[in-house]
Amino acid sequence: MSSVKKSTERLIKKYPNRRLYDTQTSSYITLSDVKQLVLDSDEFTVVDAKTNDDLTRSILLQIILEEEAHGVPMFSSNVLSQIIRYYGHAMQGMMGSYLEKNVQAFTDIQNKFVGSAAGALEGKPFSTEMWTQFMNIQGPMMQGMMNNYIDQSKNLFLQMQEQMQSQSKAMMFGAFPFGVPPEKK
Repeated sequence: MSSVKKSTERLIKKYPNRRLYDTQTSSYITLSDVKQLVLDSDEFTVVDAKTNDDLTRSILLQIILEEEAHGVPMFSSNVLSQIIRYYGHAMQGMMGSYLEKNVQAFTDIQNKFVGSAAGALEGKPFSTEMWTQFMNIQGPMMQGMMNNYIDQSKNLFLQMQEQMQSQSKAMMFGAFPFGVPPEKK
């Protein structure tokens, strides 16, 4: 399966002069072009032209940095500080998983909302009355989806907390001959 994915995945090479070369189109591209690939949901990998090191995450972070510098930022300074504090922390891996699952849940909610909106407006010109009617119908549905999102987020956090407690107990009491103390219920 991975060989099929690799053959359809676009390969972009980054050269020492910081230029990006799209091997599929045999042309140099810009960071804006890479952003468009992301927006179009095209699969791609960015590699260093000399070392073949995977630079995809680095390029994606550059795109986020540029987006954050223009317009209304998505991340406040407080949120960025909190994220930085998790690096090197025992919960670093779990925090990444937590954020990824929450972004996916949010995306799923957004896709359901957009799908419902497209169906409701088929072939009709958009008007203020239609928007009001649409929101009256969608309001309860959106509330239900957001409640599901909050419940999923809470459950994921509780699972992470339980996993951390188990790991901490194993690390603290694992060296003793009597083992890990039994769970209190």
